Amino acid sequence: MIPHNNKNKKRRPSNMGSSGNEAAIRALYQQKIDGWNAGDGKAFAAPYTDVSDYIGFDGTYLKGRQEIASLHQMLFDKFVKGSRLVGKIRSIRFLTPDIAIVVAVGGTVMAGQSDIDPERNSIHMLVAIKQNGKWHFTAFQNSRAQYIGRPEQAQALTDELRRLL
Repeated sequence: MIPHNNKNKKRRPSNMGSSGNEAAIRALYQQKIDGWNAGDGKAFAAPYTDVSDYIGFDGTYLKGRQEIASLHQMLFDKFVKGSRLVGKIRSIRFLTPDIAIVVAVGGTVMAGQSDIDPERNSIHMLVAIKQNGKWHFTAFQNSRAQYIGRPEQAQALTDELRRLL
């Protein structure tokens, strides 16, 4: 048996989970939403690193900020033109002082509508990294929230997102 020694105990760095880091990550997520709502692919992609891995709800894989911006501009110009994204971070878990896992939820109000389209509700998982004192997203996974066989869960998510309208 190894004797208990406080010197060998791993200590949690004091800035892990600090309100400043959490606020910066929340602002980054809001920046992404604001880019969507402006219909601006470049603004939507701005929070991502040049080497980000981005997986859309339909399985589309994009590499880097430029591909994210380009595809989203096409979407904003054609398929989701005039739509509005709402979303919120549910949790931020710091793996290190400079790496965090972010879980969020999002919903879309399509152009000409005033309510969220429940079929478009999604769960987001992101990896945020801090480089040179600034937070960025470096990975994103978007999964449609279908809750097979659990309609009450789907309704609960829609209700949660409606409160953001």
